[in-house]
Amino acid sequence: MTKLLLSIHVLAAILAIGPVAVAASLFPRYARESPGTAAFLYRVCRGYTVVGVAVPAFGAATGARMGVLGDAWLVTSIALTTVAAILLVGAILPGQQRLLAATGTGADTGMDTGANTGVTRATAARLSMVTGVFNLLWATVTVLMIVRPGSTTGA
Repeated sequence: MTKLLLSIHVLAAILAIGPVAVAASLFPRYARESPGTAAFLYRVCRGYTVVGVAVPAFGAATGARMGVLGDAWLVTSIALTTVAAILLVGAILPGQQRLLAATGTGADTGMDTGANTGVTRATAARLSMVTGVFNLLWATVTVLMIVRPGSTTGA
């Protein structure tokens, strides 16, 4: 059962977090260059955020089954995952919405009105930074999951 839970956890991470990481990273660039693409990337981020809930759910089930819920590497991973989720829901998705609205590129119009160019540059830069931190958090969690400090299989 542990192997099944771990397999589902890893597949969910690849299939849910991967698309969010890529789409969120591409969004700031396309928000001004290609409004239709930006709107699509926003929908990808929003949709896969919902699916991404499976990652910590199956991770917790796997950790419980393996008896490692109290291990420092897993507690750290849970904390970093929580911070990443807060960034995604509290900063990245709202930032994408604000950027689409500021450029007049709602999913319905698909056209850039050219308004608020200074605001969109600053918003895009801030969004890029937050997205970079989000991706760095996930990279750190991935390394912790592979290395598992203190485990018998750790490096």
